[in-house]
Amino acid sequence: MKTVVLEVRSLADTLADAARAMNSGRADAATRIGFATPELLWQVLSAKRWELLKALCGAGPVSIREAARRVGRDVKAVHGDVTALLQAGVLTRPADGSAGIEFPFDAVRVEFLLQAA
Repeated sequence: MKTVVLEVRSLADTLADAARAMNSGRADAATRIGFATPELLWQVLSAKRWELLKALCGAGPVSIREAARRVGRDVKAVHGDVTALLQAGVLTRPADGSAGIEFPFDAVRVEFLLQAA
């Protein structure tokens, strides 16, 4: 199963993990996308965008129009959400160069820690 982990972590921690993976020659089993703050994570991953990801999970490449149909929303509004998710690296364009979008993962895990101030 191909999993993406959306997490809150510092740039220093992300770079340290990348260096460790390069030195060991072994990468994590899951793809990781880091956000600097919980607020940024929730700004990118709104309720409507989460709904869109659920509809696209395991679907393969689809057009934006098809994605809008699957979630029962306006194409223009879904296009805005797709743009934000593409910029964050959560969605991709199909590898074969065809038009459309793809959520190339079978599962999503969201990780962050809320601590007392």
